[in-house]
Amino acid sequence: MKADKIIKNAKIYTSDSKNPKASALVVKDGKFVYVGDEAGLAGFEGPVNDLGGKFIMPGIIDSHVHVTIPVAFDYADLGVRFEPDGKKGAMDFMSAYVKEHPSQKSYRFLLERHYLKGEEITKEDLDAVCPDKELILLEGECHSNWVNSKVLERMGIADDTPDPVPGLAYYVRKDGHVTGNSFETASWPILFDGVNDLTEEQIRVSLERWIEYSKKVGVSAVFDAGFPEHNPVHERMYDILCKMDKEGKLPIYIDGSYVLTRPSKMQEAIEEVKRFNKKYDSEHLKVHTLKIFMDGTLKIETAAQVTPYVDTGVTGTTAFKPAQVAEILKALNEAGLDLHVHTVGEAASRVVLDGVELARKELGDKYHMKVTCAHLEVQDDADLGRFAKLGVFANYTPWWHNGGGPGALEQMLGETRSRNMYRCKTVWNTGALVAWSSDNVAGGDFLTWSPYLGMEIGMTRTISEKTNVPAYCISPIMNPPAEERMNIEEMLIGYTINGAKQLGIEATKGSIEPGKDADFLVFEGNLLKADPEGFSHNIPAEVYFGGKKIK
Repeated sequence: MKADKIIKNAKIYTSDSKNPKASALVVKDGKFVYVGDEAGLAGFEGPVNDLGGKFIMPGIIDSHVHVTIPVAFDYADLGVRFEPDGKKGAMDFMSAYVKEHPSQKSYRFLLERHYLKGEEITKEDLDAVCPDKELILLEGECHSNWVNSKVLERMGIADDTPDPVPGLAYYVRKDGHVTGNSFETASWPILFDGVNDLTEEQIRVSLERWIEYSKKVGVSAVFDAGFPEHNPVHERMYDILCKMDKEGKLPIYIDGSYVLTRPSKMQEAIEEVKRFNKKYDSEHLKVHTLKIFMDGTLKIETAAQVTPYVDTGVTGTTAFKPAQVAEILKALNEAGLDLHVHTVGEAASRVVLDGVELARKELGDKYHMKVTCAHLEVQDDADLGRFAKLGVFANYTPWWHNGGGPGALEQMLGETRSRNMYRCKTVWNTGALVAWSSDNVAGGDFLTWSPYLGMEIGMTRTISEKTNVPAYCISPIMNPPAEERMNIEEMLIGYTINGAKQLGIEATKGSIEPGKDADFLVFEGNLLKADPEGFSHNIPAEVYFGGKKIK
């Protein structure tokens, strides 16, 4: 058989459990047609590449990223970052800044909530700093913010404005009056104010930056986790991605989604994801998944827990109840669609698992969909074995698994839970399908989007001086428990074939097997023997998508 490319003398990790390692492969018409030892090359003719022992792996699949949100962040003003000493320090800093920059039309600042030392900021405080112009103070993770009266007036937020999801996404009130502080989806329209004004050129430039980075590091496919509370601009960006695909400018496969954040929009979202499924079906962009934000984040205690937070005694709130999840699952199952859920706290993943259990019991053999829980920072012991039992994917974000967690979170979670987070190895060992992702929403220099950073921290659970991150990110303490560290083969499987299975594309991607797309990466060194510390500096020397060299 005539082939387009014949590779020999390579160390090939295939991610194929039946044939995990090989030394030769053959590509024809963008597909692998042979994977094995060099003796099997006798039946092929064509250009031969002797790799001299270089390492080959499948193209990487990042199974939870945000493709469209970073476009907004590329043009959003996140404000002046500062680290005050308590509320008074924050007020003094912002007052001085406003006085020193009187010509600005509005003001934005950003701080981590813990710098306020438990004190609250109100619209009256911010009005005293800046009464005649808009002032927005963003919380560090951008899941909450504080604003002055000018912003509330323009955004139409008043005392009688309903909370999107009471207890999770809400406007803080005191004596029935909004204070100017809002959480989760109640705050995001303020964060992304003006995103609808982006031009097609601006959107394209941002998307092209992400595409070039993905090509550079060898990410051949992703799951896009959507743009919460901004589905219209999200759809517009998908329209542009479709245009780029038709122009031959989108080599990365994007498994897209439509986002649901509140129960009041449940039926609307189900119909919309069906519409997206029909509308987006180009070679590299397809949509067959509803994405739900079930809870929030740990830092601001909007992540939903089974056991209350130690410092406040509250548990947080999930956006949906198990019966509602089951209702959604039945509708999606009938339409041939899947579900992907943001689940940070232990109660959030439990609600999904309970909903899956209800739906499977009712549907029986008719149940045939994929359900994924993403992030899984805190999990209750009773739920660890349920992922495998119920066939639910466990998707972790391993670059979060570093030692910066326990000390900072012990006050809110208590010693036991704060030192028992991200139990990916335990879930892996139950037989559950575990996949890895970056969940990066602000592109910047893309360092935290790197799959090799995820692999390093997944293996070490720390950020050392050898890690390819800015110095301020270093947290040399290992995040316990040590037994949750993964090995390199488990990291590679989670970033390849398991990601493909989550996306439902395992028939064509995720491993180096005959008949699959010839997506593969070539490295100078053997990743299977690389030092876990500093692993984040790895980068492929060559990248092939569909048999074509793109790097």
